[in-house]
Amino acid sequence: MAAAHPISLTAAERHRLKKMAYGHKTPSQARCRAQIVLHAARGRSNARIARETGLHLDTVRTWRRRFAGQGLAGLADRKRSGRPHVFSALQAAQVTALACQLPAETGTPLSRWSCPELAREAVEHGITPFLSASTVRRWLAKDAIKPWQHRSWIFITDPDFRPKAERVLDLYARTWNGEPLGPDEHVISADEKTSIQARCRCHPTLAPGQARAMRVNHTYGRGGALAYLAAYDVHQAKVFGRCEPTTGIDPFMNLVAQVMSHEPYASSKRVFWIVDNGSSHRGKAAADRLTAAFPNAVLVHTPVHASWLNQVEIFFSVVQRKVVTPNDFTDLTQVGDRLRAFEDRYNATAQPFQWKFTTSDLDDLLARLDRHTADHPEESSFYLAA
Repeated sequence: MAAAHPISLTAAERHRLKKMAYGHKTPSQARCRAQIVLHAARGRSNARIARETGLHLDTVRTWRRRFAGQGLAGLADRKRSGRPHVFSALQAAQVTALACQLPAETGTPLSRWSCPELAREAVEHGITPFLSASTVRRWLAKDAIKPWQHRSWIFITDPDFRPKAERVLDLYARTWNGEPLGPDEHVISADEKTSIQARCRCHPTLAPGQARAMRVNHTYGRGGALAYLAAYDVHQAKVFGRCEPTTGIDPFMNLVAQVMSHEPYASSKRVFWIVDNGSSHRGKAAADRLTAAFPNAVLVHTPVHASWLNQVEIFFSVVQRKVVTPNDFTDLTQVGDRLRAFEDRYNATAQPFQWKFTTSDLDDLLARLDRHTADHPEESSFYLAA
C-alpha cells in the first residue's frame, strides 16, 4: 500500500486551517476537511485519523492527497457539470416575449397573464412540450417582469391644465394673481365623499387579542348610504362637514352656507373655494351661483381629471382609514354621529398638510409628459382618433 502523503504546514496555513476546523460558522464539510489536514500535519496515519474523526478511510485519504497536491485550494469542491438544461435560452426568451404581450394579442380571453396561464399558453403554442409555473416565475424574475400587475394612467384633456393648476398651487402658497393673500383672505378645499354605507354585521366585531387581529364578520345587512360633504381650511387645518342623503347643488350650497355663516369667513375680504369638476359645482354657472349667494366667495376649479390637487381628498383618505374601515354601523345615524365626532377630534389637534407640490414640480411633470408624447406619438394619435 502506498505511503500516506506527508503534510507540512506554514504558519499562515495552520492559522487558516484552525479557523476552519473550530469556527462556529464554518460549514460541516469544510470543518471535517480542515481537521483531517491538521491531524495529518502531526504525522498521524490515515487509519488513526479515520478512527479519531469517525470518517471513512477513503475520505481521509482523498482530502489528505488533495491538500498535499494543491494546498488550501484543494479543500474546495471541484466544479460540477450539474444537471443538463431542460429548456434552452431560446425557449426562455420566447416565454418572456409572450409575457410582454397583452393576452388579447394572442387571442386568449384573459385580462392579465399569470404564471400558470403563461405556462399553459407556452405549451399550447408549441414553445415547449411541458412547463411549470415556477419555471416561468423564475424566468420573469430575472428581468423583473410582472405581467399580473397593472398601473392606470390618463391623458391630460384640459387645454387650460397648467393655468388652472397654477392657480390652485398659488392659493396653497397664499398667492392670487401674483399678489400675496391678506390676513382676511382664506382658502377652502371642498368636495363630497359619496355613498358611505351603513353595514350592520350579522355577528359582533371581535376586539384584537394576543396573536389575533380584530375580526369583522363578512356578512352584513345594508342600512342605507349617505354622502359626506367636507370643507377644509387649507391654512388653518379646520374641517367643516355635514351628512346629506345624496350629493347635488343644494347639498353643496348647504355646506357653503354652513362655512360662510361662521367667522372669520362671513366678514372676510375673500374666501376661495377650491373644487373639482363634479356636477354639484361645475362650470361658470356654479361660480355665479356661489358669488350671488356670498359675494366674498370665489370658486376655483381644479383642471379636469386632477382631483389630486384638491387637499380635501387627503382628509377624505384619513376618514376612510380611521372612520369608515372596517364598515360596521347599525344605521346611518351611527355613521353620521361617528363622522361628526371625528371632526371634533380632528380639529382639536390637526396641523396643515405639508403640501410640497409646487409650480416648479408642475412644470417638470408637464415636461416629462411632453417628452413621453414625443417618444410615443402613436399613443397620442390613438387618443385623438378615439
